[in-house]
Amino acid sequence: MNLDELLLAATAWAEQDPDVQTRSELLALIASRDEAALLDRCGKRLAFGTAGLRGELGAGPNRMNRVLVAQAAAGLAAYLKKNFDRPSAVIGFDGRVNSDVFARDSAEVMAAAGIETFLFDQSVPTPVLAFAVKQRDFSAGVMVTASHNPPRDNGYKVYLGGANGGGQIVSPADAEISAEIEAIAAAKTFAQIAKSDNFEFLGESTIDDYVRVTSRLVNSTADEKGEGQLKIVYSAMHGVGWPTLEKLFAAASIAKPIVVESQIKPDGNFPTVAFPNPEEPGAMDESYATAFENDADLILVNDPDADRLAVAIPQLQTDGSKSWRRLTGDQVGLLLADELASRPGATGALACSIVSCSALEQIAAKNGLAFAETLTGFKWISKVPELLFGFEEALGYCVDPAHTPDKDGISAALVVADLANRLAASDQTIADRIDEIGRKYGHFATGQVSIRVADLSIIGSTVARIRNKPPAAIMGQSARFTDLALGSAKLQATEGLRFDLADGSRVIIRPSGTEPKLKCYLQTTGVSFEAAQSALEKLEGAARELLNA
Repeated sequence: MNLDELLLAATAWAEQDPDVQTRSELLALIASRDEAALLDRCGKRLAFGTAGLRGELGAGPNRMNRVLVAQAAAGLAAYLKKNFDRPSAVIGFDGRVNSDVFARDSAEVMAAAGIETFLFDQSVPTPVLAFAVKQRDFSAGVMVTASHNPPRDNGYKVYLGGANGGGQIVSPADAEISAEIEAIAAAKTFAQIAKSDNFEFLGESTIDDYVRVTSRLVNSTADEKGEGQLKIVYSAMHGVGWPTLEKLFAAASIAKPIVVESQIKPDGNFPTVAFPNPEEPGAMDESYATAFENDADLILVNDPDADRLAVAIPQLQTDGSKSWRRLTGDQVGLLLADELASRPGATGALACSIVSCSALEQIAAKNGLAFAETLTGFKWISKVPELLFGFEEALGYCVDPAHTPDKDGISAALVVADLANRLAASDQTIADRIDEIGRKYGHFATGQVSIRVADLSIIGSTVARIRNKPPAAIMGQSARFTDLALGSAKLQATEGLRFDLADGSRVIIRPSGTEPKLKCYLQTTGVSFEAAQSALEKLEGAARELLNA
């Protein structure tokens, strides 16, 4: 697309944009004939896929804005009318910039298209939206969120009912919805897309239903909970998790957590963190400070839309002082799997993504349960037949798939808090239980090397280099190479490279599906956790050499 074509496309977009800020942004670029900036915003379209839409706020078809969202809502409505006899939809939103505006636009567009439409009257966690889709059998759900992405991002996550079971969309629905969106974009301006206020609001009653159902997950007796419960610190990381979590803990008779005051209210600018993701360095510093101030026993942190959970536990230093250690997503996943699988009458399957700790298979086997390994993402995990529990190492856990078919950081927080209190009643800790899990199922250590890039071509070129000339050995161990893009009888094709080492270690390289990152997932085993951890440190060095060669 040359400059003249860019100017025409940008002008057409600006003329239909109802948002003063984004329209002014684009008009200024047109006036200055800034070819690079115009190409970035108007040279391509933000793609709709199995993660829905996710991108930076701004003007043009390659940004998240009101025009793009209205087109998405109209396209989704067209898809629903073709695939459901009486189509319905529920729309939720988090606390990010413009999430409420995008949600309202979506409700108006879908209502005008003849979809029975419901809009939450307040910001809600993503799990509450997923719960509503499943429990009220809506044809679709839309959650306006960018989850743990950088502050300037927003997104549009879509769930489908019917045969999809209320979970996130997968292929071929994503391509079919995308085609409908593109048809709308080609035929109608924002003003020409019909809108109506003929929709209904959902409020506290739906949140209360979620709390009532989810509170049944506790496994402690009143005596085990007692009055001497642990002191728990909680952070919402400037997101929307706290009101629902507070209600849930109260309903389950779990002591009210001590909140991280600086992060407890929704704030789309995320002023205390560089990235609102508990996995990022420094993101949990305010939680650690609050825990030290209050001599707490446990830290629980949700990401901004509360579909993920980070857990940190205290550990004593050699001088007797206390420090804090964030558990890996795999450690929390195995902790929850052991807890749920060992409950009386537990049936069904345990599932995890291919990049998560394979020790889950041992937990399933020893508890007489089925096991499934899926592609990354809860759009796949939630669809495992008779799922009892599923997790992915990126802090995502599904502890109640029958009611909330998606990762849920709030219900996972409840189960962890309940378990911690029960263990404390027996003079044990979460750390003790993790050690016990290692002895029962084998000692594993997992980690990740990730590279964040500004130029996405770096990711593709790095993967291509390794694919075309895979190393025969890593860290002195022979390495069996599997190109995940070829697929297998058990697993669909996906972009990624896998190396299984002779000593049982594993390396998986794949691009992130939601961020500009190339990720390298590592797993080691050992006769003890210390041995596995030592092997992991060596493997991390070898992985960095492989990526940076």
